[in-house]
Amino acid sequence: MPNQPLSFDDDRLERTISIPAGHVTLEGTLGVPSRPTGVVLVAHGSGSSRFSPRNRYVARAFRDAGLATLLLDLLSRGEEEVDEITRHHRFDIPMLADRLVVAIDWLTSNDQTHDLPVGLFGASTGGGAALVAAAQRPARVSAVVSRGGRPDLAADALPRVEAPTLLIVGGRDAVVIDLNEQARDRMRAEVQIEIVDGATHLFEEPGALEEVARLARDWFLSHLHHAVRAADGSTP
Repeated sequence: MPNQPLSFDDDRLERTISIPAGHVTLEGTLGVPSRPTGVVLVAHGSGSSRFSPRNRYVARAFRDAGLATLLLDLLSRGEEEVDEITRHHRFDIPMLADRLVVAIDWLTSNDQTHDLPVGLFGASTGGGAALVAAAQRPARVSAVVSRGGRPDLAADALPRVEAPTLLIVGGRDAVVIDLNEQARDRMRAEVQIEIVDGATHLFEEPGALEEVARLARDWFLSHLHHAVRAADGSTP
C-alpha cells in the first residue's frame, strides 16, 4: 500500500483537556474527527511530550483514517522538570501505567469517546506502560502498538495482555529488537513484530516515520473495527 499524504489542516479538531490523576493533573490533546470508529491513546516515551512532532505526525495519520486521538503527557509539568535532571519518572512503569489507566477510564466517561474501542500507542518507555495498562483494562483496550518501545519493561504483565499487539522496531536498533523479541516470547495474545529496514531508534530516516504511521494505522483499523463488529454482534 503506497504511503498516503497526511493532512495538516485538522488542528482545529483538537482541544486541550485535563485529567485528574491522584495528586497531579495530566494534560492532553484530544482530537475527534467526524464519525470516529475508535480512539487511540498516544503515550510518549523518554524525554518527550504530547507536542512531539513524531507523535503528532502519527496521530494525524490516525485521524485521517477516522480514528480519534488523545495525546497525553504522563507527567505533570513539575515532574517533567525533575525528570529532566533525574530521569527517574520516565522509567517508573507502574506509575505511568496507572496514569494510562486513568486516561482510559476518562475516555470511557467522555461524551465523545465513551462508546469507542480503545487502542494504545506507546513510544519508548511508553510502550511498556501501554502493555501494563492493557493488562489492567482488558475489556476496554482492543489493540496496542509499540514504536521503538520497551515492552520488556512490562515484565510480569506481558502474559496477561489480551489485546492484539504490534511491536514496531527500527532495523538498526539491534538492542531494542532483542528486547522486543524477548517480550514477544512471553506474551500469549496475538503479537507481531515489524522491522522497519534502515531505521534507528527515533525513526528519523527518510520514509521511516511514514512506515510507522502506515503500520500502526492499519493495525488499529483492523483490530478496532473487529472490536466494533464483535460489540454489535456481527462476529461469532
